[in-house]
Amino acid sequence: MSSAALPGSPHFAYRSGRLHCEDVALEDLARRHGTPLFVYSKAAMLASLAAYRRGFAGRKSRIFYAMKANSSLGILQVFARAGCGFDIVSGGELERALAAGGDARDVIFSGVGKTRAEMRRALEAGIGCFNVESEAELEVLSEVAREMGRTAAVSIRVNPNVDPKTHPYISTGLRSNKFGVAHERVLHAYRRAAELPGISIAGIDCHIGSQITETDPYLDAMDRILDLVEEVERAGIRLGHIDFGGGLGISYAGEQPPRADELWRSLLERVDERGFGDRELMIEPGRSLVGNAGVCVTEVLYLKPGEQKNFCIVDAAMNDLPRPAMYQAYHAVVPLAESSREAHTYDIVGPVCESGDWLARDRELAAQPGEFLAVMSAGAYCMSMASNYNTRGRAAEVLVDGGQAHVIRERETPADLMLKEKLAP
Repeated sequence: MSSAALPGSPHFAYRSGRLHCEDVALEDLARRHGTPLFVYSKAAMLASLAAYRRGFAGRKSRIFYAMKANSSLGILQVFARAGCGFDIVSGGELERALAAGGDARDVIFSGVGKTRAEMRRALEAGIGCFNVESEAELEVLSEVAREMGRTAAVSIRVNPNVDPKTHPYISTGLRSNKFGVAHERVLHAYRRAAELPGISIAGIDCHIGSQITETDPYLDAMDRILDLVEEVERAGIRLGHIDFGGGLGISYAGEQPPRADELWRSLLERVDERGFGDRELMIEPGRSLVGNAGVCVTEVLYLKPGEQKNFCIVDAAMNDLPRPAMYQAYHAVVPLAESSREAHTYDIVGPVCESGDWLARDRELAAQPGEFLAVMSAGAYCMSMASNYNTRGRAAEVLVDGGQAHVIRERETPADLMLKEKLAP
């Protein structure tokens, strides 16, 4: 397989028949650190971030990494050092952002189920803004802020009822989704926010889904949000920033989503046409910054022929890579060493005791037991969604920077998994 056939980042390529991440051979990392093993390219992440910055060049703008995509401290550190803020959805993510060197003032707090304890901690830390997702949440946040003698800066997340044309589990901007305030209730919510003690209105927010590969849903959502900005400001409520969320897709199986710089140049033309080019603009990319920057390396354990299916059994499983089981998602799978042997068709499956434990179906492979494969485009929603099902420790993680490889997460042991458990007396 040639490097041209690999999906995603050019920072993963074959050299002399061996798959490399930047200047490091993945097989060397697999033998040194064991498998399953997540490997990330720092250069790939920074290149993706640079594309957004090109798109927003000359604008008053801020980029907040949506850390639910991958919240490993070493990944967050890359973005914190690059000057990104963070979009969080839990109190735990706040602590991770701070531990990685993020500034609380550059944190925005999204999510439909913020608890009072999470609100208090966020206010104590001094976060930049809460993206409020319901009128009930607005009332509770006002109570918490008033009790603390603090003021909570808020933007209201709008549900614009726009179809993002993506998997239903990762669609967030339709009436049937749990996210945001319904379009027709937004003005009422802002009027209420303007009355509440402990609340300061900062802006407006919208996020319609994830893995979006077309421009039209963004344009539809943008027009609806800008209509609302006009309506809210006619009511005398000034909106300091407009947050257009994230959701830009990546290439898993040859998809060709718009490039971030080209997408935002075209979207900003619409912002200018509508007369809002002077506003502070905010975005919350996640998958598009890290998805193609990571792979999961796994060892082939057994080849198991069958009457209807041939199985390639590997040591990575649905607890490491949950996207196929959860979304029926596609990941390309390639060998770490090119081979001229005859290929056969396999379902690539893991050791977990579930029929849903599959990583790929009907793939042509020439692999043998003891060899290694790379599951591509595994930088987003893999480690952050990984579990310990079947008492399997989470994989180790390595960050590659040129010719250097740094362990950013050690492999979990059974002792780690049982650390907080106790036998009953």
